[in-house]
Amino acid sequence: MAETKLSSFKDQRWSLQGMTALVTGGTRGIGYAIVEELAEFGASVHICARNQEDINKCLEEWKGKGFCVTGSTCDLLFHDQRQKLMETVALVFDGKLNILVNNAGIFTPKPIMDYTDEDITTTIGTNFVSGYHLCQLAHPLLKQSGNGSIVFISSIAGLKAWPFASVYAASKGAMNQCAKNLALEWAKDNIRANVVAPGAVMTILFENAAKLAGRVDNVVEDMVSLTPSGRIGEPKDISGLVAFLCLPAASHITGQIIAADGGFTI
Repeated sequence: MAETKLSSFKDQRWSLQGMTALVTGGTRGIGYAIVEELAEFGASVHICARNQEDINKCLEEWKGKGFCVTGSTCDLLFHDQRQKLMETVALVFDGKLNILVNNAGIFTPKPIMDYTDEDITTTIGTNFVSGYHLCQLAHPLLKQSGNGSIVFISSIAGLKAWPFASVYAASKGAMNQCAKNLALEWAKDNIRANVVAPGAVMTILFENAAKLAGRVDNVVEDMVSLTPSGRIGEPKDISGLVAFLCLPAASHITGQIIAADGGFTI
């Protein structure tokens, strides 16, 4: 009997074996799920986060599962720390990087008139500028790999207006357009760029944002009522799509913004 494509990942179109990946914000929520998904497909992964204890805890868990994951601290808001991160990645992966997942982000919900210059600078800097700069830094490594894939974790807030999210939405909208330009300019280097735009996903970021808005239960109920699938998303709903976009099987997909939102934006 013929084996299926997925059996033992013998068909290399459906495998990340031998590939390398950097996932920012990989110690919790969507980032954590993405790391596990990529590792399960065979990739070697490096993560970054601000807290070394969180990194150590995750690395220990993944070691027990047989995953090949390394990690280092980095506050992506700072230019020099981003440079140091990419120097570390180049060293760990011998100058080649197949996958860059710009996942780290922050969200502080406020009415438009309440945002300060510092709020705007911090949000745009963390969510957009850091990812843009990491793409610039990673370009030689992605090009050297011969098969590069960049995935931005955006949000449906970058596609559809949502209360108390103006600055966050602006950062995600910028990210969406950036991916299109990367796909256009870097196709000649065999580098693809795509965006995954999650709807509401039950993570610490979502819960904290809802608490700041003072209405956790109401936010969840509102989102569920407007979502055809009838539920809030889970990190694994996003990680599977990210992994697919990184697979050789997705080699003709680039410059796309794909909403993973249970139908919310339809």
